[in-house]
Amino acid sequence: MLMDPSVSKQTYVEDCEVCCNPIEVSPQFQDNELVAFEARDIEQ
Repeated sequence: MLMDPSVSKQTYVEDCEVCCNPIEVSPQFQDNELVAFEARDIEQ
């Protein structure tokens, strides 16, 4: 998974490589360093 540290807050959806269910990924960067990360499944 590639994340762009130049964008401080971002949210996007990735498909699980095992079961193909969608996962909402929310990394947060400060001064190009990862300071928070959240991933949650999106039930379908």
